[in-house]
Amino acid sequence: MTRFSHFIKTSVIGGLLVISPITILYIAFRWAFLSLSEFIEPLTTPITDRSSAPDLAVDALVIALLLFGCFVVGTAVTTGAGKWLHKRFDRTLATLAPGYNLVKDILHQFFGDGDGAALNRAEVAWVKLFGVNVATTVTAIVTSRHPNNDYTVFVPTGPNPTSGMIYHLPPEQVEILTDVKVDDAMRTIIACGAGSGDLFYPIIERR
Repeated sequence: MTRFSHFIKTSVIGGLLVISPITILYIAFRWAFLSLSEFIEPLTTPITDRSSAPDLAVDALVIALLLFGCFVVGTAVTTGAGKWLHKRFDRTLATLAPGYNLVKDILHQFFGDGDGAALNRAEVAWVKLFGVNVATTVTAIVTSRHPNNDYTVFVPTGPNPTSGMIYHLPPEQVEILTDVKVDDAMRTIIACGAGSGDLFYPIIERR
């Protein structure tokens, strides 16, 4: 009976581990799609009222048109006239909406490809927060390099990597891990450290 109970328990847990990620992804994609459909409803409603096309086809058409519009705008702002208009638009909107610059800067950090997109070109590091003579290290993301060679790092908290602390440290307290990708380091943070041994052991072994 004990073996049978163990078999049942193992099978149920194994099934949950397989089905749960799929279910969570389905819920997330469904929520995202419904939210997007609601957002573009003012654009889809006139088309739906004037045609017999299925709602899904109309949604897909409107999304495609919006993406094409983003492409056109993105191409236009690379021209001289586009850059000038973009600067004028930025200044006007920043005056009318004080939070505009903050939102723009945050988005640029994640999706930009210039010098200001720190999170897009971030590096993983081990940081000795308590001094070079203390062996304790934490996993950190380097977000800025200073002219005097100091670093600004973000130390995420697990299992929620979007919260954490920001530190400004001298170079002797920061060890850049060039072989570790940010995505891989974030997975260990979300897992509260699980998987760190497999990820960091090759680095330790080379020492």
